[in-house]
Amino acid sequence: MINLGIIGTNWITHQFVEAALTTKKYDLVAVYSRSLEKAQEFGSHYHEDVEYATDLNTFFHLAHLHTVYIASPNALHFEQAKAAIIAGKNVIVEKPAFSTPQEMDEIINLANLHNVFFFEAARNIHEKAFDTISDFLPLKDHIIGANFTFMKYSSRYDAVLEGEEPNIFSPQFSGGSIMDLGVYPLYAALGWFGVPQAAHYFARKIVTDVDGIGTIILRYDLFDVTIQQGKIGDSFLPSEIYLDNGTLTLNGINSFEKVEFYDRTAKKRLLLPITLKKNPMEEEALAFANVMNHPTDKKQGVLYEEWVELARNVNQLIYDLRQQAGITFTADKKDEGKNS
Repeated sequence: MINLGIIGTNWITHQFVEAALTTKKYDLVAVYSRSLEKAQEFGSHYHEDVEYATDLNTFFHLAHLHTVYIASPNALHFEQAKAAIIAGKNVIVEKPAFSTPQEMDEIINLANLHNVFFFEAARNIHEKAFDTISDFLPLKDHIIGANFTFMKYSSRYDAVLEGEEPNIFSPQFSGGSIMDLGVYPLYAALGWFGVPQAAHYFARKIVTDVDGIGTIILRYDLFDVTIQQGKIGDSFLPSEIYLDNGTLTLNGINSFEKVEFYDRTAKKRLLLPITLKKNPMEEEALAFANVMNHPTDKKQGVLYEEWVELARNVNQLIYDLRQQAGITFTADKKDEGKNS
């Protein structure tokens, strides 16, 4: 059983804990919050044996704690993951895991040094449907293009319009739309097609100086992928992959419930065998558990290395696209100071 501790007491943490417990591979043993009341309120949904901590050092050094799930504001992920790894814990870091490539490299190297695992919780690539789509796609010379869309209005934008700067829209906390939502279609594109030859980001910044909406174009040898993503509006468009003999339509790119292929030659529509779990985080929780529970298994080891490399590549691409768009985080300035 994997003894799980959590940082962050929001809705997504509840969703992950519920998913983890559903797999029967985890046990929730510890909750950290700066507020004891918030920690206890979170833990009350589960069982009485949960320990509570308002001090991170105490939390990380709980002897029976194996793995830490981190769902704090983006800019806090790095220092929290670093401290957890040094304390000998595996870390599952909610996407986007880190603000810069330097942070990503340091955590990967540190995890290897301490013989623990680092996972970025990008749930879409761990759904069985992701592999089903991957297996269905032909060789890349039969792909002629793709359009991915993920745009969902954030209620926190109302606060921005009232003159506030919530974490999710703050450069100090590494916020903005490409970090929060654009990461999903980028994970899908790099997971299916690899690292692009070139990438361009046409971002619209909001008053807090991060992106609220934007269009990304990824250029591959034989096709382009266009990504529309944003947090200041809603889109109800599907995502599509265009093949030389038809079109694959996905109902979403952050999660997959319905995938249909239109065969132009046969003039027929084919539904791919997709079954969505009740909790969309269950499959990633199980995937992480399989790696942690079988650390010497060759197949699981290969999967883990693929995930780490994909996380590294997505992080680097988001950083490069942000630089193009003139989106600067406080974390960028810290890294500049280290390298000067």
